[in-house]
Amino acid sequence: MKGAQKIYFRRRQLSIALAGLVFFGFAVRAADNPNSIIFSKHNLSVSSPGTVHAVTESDVCIFCHTPHHASATDGPLWNHQMSSATYTPFTSATLQALHITIGQPNGSSRLCLSCHDGTIALGSVSSCPSGIAMNTATISGTNNLGTDLTSDHPVSFIYNSALASAASAYPAAGGLVDPATPGALPPEVALDQSGQMQCTTCHDPHNNQYGYFLVMDNSSSQLCVTCHTLNGWSGSAHAVSSKLLPQTLASQIAPAKSGLQSKAAAPVNTVAHAACATCHVSHAAGIKSALMRFATPERNCIDCHAGDGPGKNVATDLKKFSAHPISLDSTAHNPREDLINPPTRHATCADCHNPHAVSSVPAGKKQISGALAAVSGISAGGGQLNAVAHEYELCFRCHGDSVARGPARVPRQFAQTNTRLEFSPGNVSFHPVESVGKNPSAPSLILPLTSSSQIGCVDCHNSDQSPAAGGSGANGPHGSVYSPLLERQLRLTDGTPYNPADFALCYKCHSPSVVDSDLASSWQYHRTHIENYRAACTTCHDSHAATQPHLINFNTAYVLPNNGVIKYISTGPNQGTCTLTCHDGNGHNTTHAAKKYPQP
Repeated sequence: MKGAQKIYFRRRQLSIALAGLVFFGFAVRAADNPNSIIFSKHNLSVSSPGTVHAVTESDVCIFCHTPHHASATDGPLWNHQMSSATYTPFTSATLQALHITIGQPNGSSRLCLSCHDGTIALGSVSSCPSGIAMNTATISGTNNLGTDLTSDHPVSFIYNSALASAASAYPAAGGLVDPATPGALPPEVALDQSGQMQCTTCHDPHNNQYGYFLVMDNSSSQLCVTCHTLNGWSGSAHAVSSKLLPQTLASQIAPAKSGLQSKAAAPVNTVAHAACATCHVSHAAGIKSALMRFATPERNCIDCHAGDGPGKNVATDLKKFSAHPISLDSTAHNPREDLINPPTRHATCADCHNPHAVSSVPAGKKQISGALAAVSGISAGGGQLNAVAHEYELCFRCHGDSVARGPARVPRQFAQTNTRLEFSPGNVSFHPVESVGKNPSAPSLILPLTSSSQIGCVDCHNSDQSPAAGGSGANGPHGSVYSPLLERQLRLTDGTPYNPADFALCYKCHSPSVVDSDLASSWQYHRTHIENYRAACTTCHDSHAATQPHLINFNTAYVLPNNGVIKYISTGPNQGTCTLTCHDGNGHNTTHAAKKYPQP
């Protein structure tokens, strides 16, 4: 051996020896630290506690780093071969509205993807041209993100004050913390040197003490809310509820830890503990644009609201004969859609409930319940509202000016299916939804209702098993056995022998002992019409409103013209004249030519 070769050989031996001593010192210190990478799945050496590991290689760091022959451009002493894949990045309606396009991964995110996109063998490292023999070539399962990143939280984008300000213009989608504000982001949640969010903003590849290699404890979504601000979240049911999650869902959210840890993994068993993770995931989302856990939109709600979870049993109502037609199309709803006429007409849970703000606060006299907190709607005047103040403003989104609101259930003399216009205080008569009614005398009302009372849409359109109906189910128009989504029975057709149960909805507020009587305080001919003629309440009265007094708007299936005329004229309290032809429930035609119905 020549002199120069001997010197090189001795230096090489010394280098190896020093490297061995450094690693030995690191290993000794790491062995005393239960949060060390040595005890995590990122230890791919033969001593790995995970299922993926090398066949013989004992070096822990070599899979990512090397002191020699490291990449000059990719990362700190980077050793792993880089992927040349082209990725399909995340996108959403909100990003499109903000004119933001997520580009190709860069920085530390690209380093992570060199293993996690599944295109490069785990043992492909620069310091060992032949590669490191592994018991499996690539990562499998949900840890293999692939090259389609549309179902993963976006990375490699600039997160700055401008982005936070732009996001504030769309409160329904939630805002962002301004990272330039001192102390806004904790030191653990760090952007890269270019101000971009990367995988390492949320993940520390060397420490798995919090599970999923997170940079901080994400119990109650502490990590999520360091960046995301949600109107009403801090007091919402999904943030504070101590109710237990269904076991199948809780098991999916449990922290992913392996080997020794500094503290035991806390069980994720309550709504408050899971918080955002109840519905959202950062990777492999079912509904990509919203990072929802399940691909079927309503399953993200129904898993907890099906009777065996923490919420009321809404699932049963949604399967009833008359129900809001819940959409299974994951693209149907987005926070940027036209509130009145979206591209695809749909009914989703998120149309009526804001899961980030919903609470158990009961409705006040002139206040919506917490179930409708921070939900968009349409005002009585037709304007768009970021947050409804009245229940009817929510209903007007679909049942007001929408061109696809559907036909009336009862054919009327004066047809009107726009509920926003029906309940207008400018009408001659209306049920007092938008304002107090105009009739100062309503003797049939059951206390505490008076002529000065107001009611809500849900007073009539509600579950037949709701507390208001005497049941223990959920309140709200999710579904009912009585059509159209009525809390109680209301027969809409004539010809059936009189049974008070057929008009239970009307008799919820109007006393049957007054309506079906000869009392002077009522109209004398109510009994004649409903008992003798077998007429339904809706044959003469429109449940919402009318252009004539006393909600008179005849059902044209039974009320026909008399010489081309159908007319009702009020001549005073409990008095009026009718010009029409009735096809009554007994199969007879009766003609009234300005027949007067006097005060008894």
